[in-house]
Amino acid sequence: MAKLDIYNLSGAVTGSIELSDEIFGIEPNKHAIATVIRNQLANRRQGTSCTKTRSETSGGGKRPWRQKGTGRARHGSTRSAQYVGGGIIFGPKPRDYSYTVPKKIKRLAIKSALSSKLLDKKIIVVDDMNLDEIKTANVVKALKALNADKGALIVTEEKNEKVILSARNIPDVKTSLVNTINVFDILKYDSFLVTKAAVEKIQEVYV
Repeated sequence: MAKLDIYNLSGAVTGSIELSDEIFGIEPNKHAIATVIRNQLANRRQGTSCTKTRSETSGGGKRPWRQKGTGRARHGSTRSAQYVGGGIIFGPKPRDYSYTVPKKIKRLAIKSALSSKLLDKKIIVVDDMNLDEIKTANVVKALKALNADKGALIVTEEKNEKVILSARNIPDVKTSLVNTINVFDILKYDSFLVTKAAVEKIQEVYV
């Protein structure tokens, strides 16, 4: 089992914690990670792009000129694709891009992402994230003391309004709960800043 120090918000070591090898010590599966990230990005797509076909554009009820005798190419409508203002051929239509991925693949991807963060020494465990007041400067100061000022995903066990409101204006910082962490966010942010209670909850859920 990997053993990590536990810090307070001032950056001082206050204890240690052992991390389960089943979650934080596996060999990262790159295929599972890529599969889940691709799925997450696809599920986020709105799918609202829409273009009009020639039957949906206005105008074009009369032929632009007669069929024969003009020396020009024959045309039946000014709403054809070659005309300005005409319809679009094979253009995008509203559609649902979402699809599902097996739960086992999702769990494997989460474990792989967490294990890769541990290999990169980017997991920081703090005893708690209790703030005296809602103040962005306090979170900035704590991140700097913990060497997580390049960007961090802050994970707590329960919803903490003071942390959420204090961190929401900091670039490259996001707050999350144990039950909402995902592969994309874990890998997107430089550091994985997690409370001791949240680590215990993760190990309880994903073992």
